[in-house]
Amino acid sequence: MAKQAPAPKPTAAELNLLRVIWPLGAATVKQVHEAALAERPETTYANVLRLMQVMHGKGLLVRDDSQRSHVYAPAQAQESLRTGLLRDLIHKAFAGSGKELVMAALRDGQVSRKEREEIRKLLLKEDK
Repeated sequence: MAKQAPAPKPTAAELNLLRVIWPLGAATVKQVHEAALAERPETTYANVLRLMQVMHGKGLLVRDDSQRSHVYAPAQAQESLRTGLLRDLIHKAFAGSGKELVMAALRDGQVSRKEREEIRKLLLKEDK
């Protein structure tokens, strides 16, 4: 049985663009550019086009070029990609310990009071 190639890992810029694309689903470059402008008004159409072409080449996006305007869609669901990135981070930065990741986030003030309450409720629910 052949080993499956690891899923491509997005750069920070690619991940930012994926966050724009995931809610859209399948979209043209123009649609993605318009949505990206809401967060970053300085975003140019040319940059979005170039980045989406690179992402397609890496396998982060799939492209339907059956129509005049190419339609792109994420190659991987948001949760699936997040899970893979998180697993990689835990392995590389925290020696495989999820507990160490959580403790670091809690210690370093990366978790708001509201988020802490949500985590507490989740842990209490898991204990039942």
